[in-house]
Amino acid sequence: MKLNRRTFLQSTGVALALPWLESMQPAWAKEQAPPKRMVTICNTLGLHAPALFPKKTGADYELTDYLSIIKAHRKDFTLFSGLSHPQQGGEHQCEMSWLSAAPNPGMDGFQNSISVDQYAAGKLGYVTRFPSVSLSSNNTSRSQSYTNSGVMVPAEYRPSRLFAKMFLEGKPKEVARQKQKLAEGRSVLDELLDQTRALLKTAPAADRERLQEYFDSVRIAENDLAEAQAWIDRPKPQVEAKAPLDIFDQTDLIGRIRLLLNLVPLIVQTDSSRVISIVIQHNHGMPQIAGVESEHHNLSHHGRDPKRIEQLLRIERAIMGCFDEFLTAMKTKREAGGTLLDNTLTLLGSNLGNASAHDPRNNPILLAGGGLKHGRYLAHNPKNNTPLCNLFLHMLNQMGLETENFSSSTGELTL
Repeated sequence: MKLNRRTFLQSTGVALALPWLESMQPAWAKEQAPPKRMVTICNTLGLHAPALFPKKTGADYELTDYLSIIKAHRKDFTLFSGLSHPQQGGEHQCEMSWLSAAPNPGMDGFQNSISVDQYAAGKLGYVTRFPSVSLSSNNTSRSQSYTNSGVMVPAEYRPSRLFAKMFLEGKPKEVARQKQKLAEGRSVLDELLDQTRALLKTAPAADRERLQEYFDSVRIAENDLAEAQAWIDRPKPQVEAKAPLDIFDQTDLIGRIRLLLNLVPLIVQTDSSRVISIVIQHNHGMPQIAGVESEHHNLSHHGRDPKRIEQLLRIERAIMGCFDEFLTAMKTKREAGGTLLDNTLTLLGSNLGNASAHDPRNNPILLAGGGLKHGRYLAHNPKNNTPLCNLFLHMLNQMGLETENFSSSTGELTL
């Protein structure tokens, strides 16, 4: 017998929601296996390389400072060095192109391209209520997610607000208002399509080609609106977790990161989204971490000062501790005979290989989960880096999104 998540135990007028059971199938229940998901986590101030990378490659590498923090998951991740995007730079400007690999960020005439998360979301479509989720660690909506036309997708920085959108039913008036907004959007698009068709009849050849592209983009938007509207009438999943309380103090860097990472297992287990990106911003001031007496950004420019490096290590150890907790949570929650991590490709890394010098080469990259064979340190050429997009390409194909190339990729990087 299959149980619905909205089945209740009822007695004398008291209703008690059942906990999550294997027999309570989510949206992918009709599929042969749980879907593959993608989670990307970027620490924009990098990870101190000597504390991360072992001297020996392969499966029998020695544990370093940072790797010892996640040693319980040694068989669940692969560490890479020698990966980066070509033609990056512009100090911290390469943050915006970490998921897209668009060249020359921050320079005159720069135009971003589609990020790998939005590419995956576009391929998947509205198989979930939210095709993608972008999260930010500070009080801004700046993300690393960009559309096909290079427009940034705003990030959510309040966990409570995202929780409400995903798991709390809106009041009837709020739902009606949302339906009305979608209906109004479709009516505008209908008018645009009518105007485009009329112009196509009289426009010269060059303009007709541009108009056809415009027509196609409007049609895609119209389809997206229709699919989004279909989700409004579907009940939201119920979860045992309580709504998180937002942390408004940006200096509580670790508390804010932990809140974001705690949302991920809820999102993937309820199949609310299969594509999630998280950016750990560089402007949190002086973090509330014992022994840290300067701003995180300033400490990243340590100039090889041992005292400054030790404070930086304290911050990055705490971030790695959050990642350790996240991996544990993803392995604890089970589905279809496996764990959430088994079906979730999780990328932790940075756009900077050496934040002290604003060097975008040799990015620290760690890939966990996804059902891949892990447990090794793979070092690529530190002088002639392998395109990071080669790994992005592998992730896309592992998700079943057949892709021959993505951005600056030169081939698929397999494990």
